[in-house]
Amino acid sequence: MLSRVPCVANENVLVGFETADDAGVYKLTPECALVETVDFFTPIVDDARTFGAIAAANALSDVYAMGGRPVCSLAIVAYPGEGDLDDLVEILQGGAEKMLEAGCAVIGGHSVADDEIKFGYAVTGVIDPGRVVRNSGARPGDALVLTKRIGTGVISTALKRGIAEAGDVEASIRSMLALNREAAEAMLACGVHACTDVTGFGLIGHGRELALASGVTLAIEVAQVGLLPGALNYARRGAVPGGLKNNREFASCAVEAIRTLPAELDDLLYDPQTSGGLLIALPESAAEALLARVAGACRIGRVLERAEKLIRIL
Repeated sequence: MLSRVPCVANENVLVGFETADDAGVYKLTPECALVETVDFFTPIVDDARTFGAIAAANALSDVYAMGGRPVCSLAIVAYPGEGDLDDLVEILQGGAEKMLEAGCAVIGGHSVADDEIKFGYAVTGVIDPGRVVRNSGARPGDALVLTKRIGTGVISTALKRGIAEAGDVEASIRSMLALNREAAEAMLACGVHACTDVTGFGLIGHGRELALASGVTLAIEVAQVGLLPGALNYARRGAVPGGLKNNREFASCAVEAIRTLPAELDDLLYDPQTSGGLLIALPESAAEALLARVAGACRIGRVLERAEKLIRIL
């Protein structure tokens, strides 16, 4: 589809949509560039304020993945015309509070009447043009680090089906509410080569994008991938979101596994994440320093020379 969209050459566009990166980057001056992204989605938790905060954290994540600093944002709202306006206020308040935590000003937005609630933000960040982190810089020999555990999609589906334990839902919400700011600062300090945030396409889908853009193969040690509490159990019980199935249909052709995985574990590798962690490729010598700086981060594999498949599951 995008191949049919005109792409006008512009020397100030440092990052466009060619390599499916997390955000676009536009150079203003030799010292300053803008990082631009937009993200919104339907509710994934019951509490309106929490939903707003998660939507904000999720939108901010794309700027962090590029190594940028968010500075301002515009809210995007789709809400039923006859809906409870108190709930809408809660959504907006939750988002504004998370933006305030990030030091990102909400300066406006746009709303439409829609029977299905949707909420998110267009976020603008700033960055030194010489320090942009792309998904295309991974090098053979790099270590792979994932900064959050996975499983939010499966847990959200279990919540909708009424089978999720309260403690598991709370752990998932804490993860989604956590900004990737600390992880972004740490990766810059540790000499990151490439990064992407793991969101709707799941670990395999976003890993595929990073591998394809970088011309490498990612070796993922599945036993080292952190899982949110309850996620494996809910996947085993069939709490599989539709997006997971779509991710597998799209990306499984890029995967080589050395042995057959349990179905529920394989499911989680494709599970669509909301406000997920950063997948970071950096020098082997810097991996331990990064892990020490980012609570909950896991080393999940390494970068290999390009092979037939983009992802190798170990």
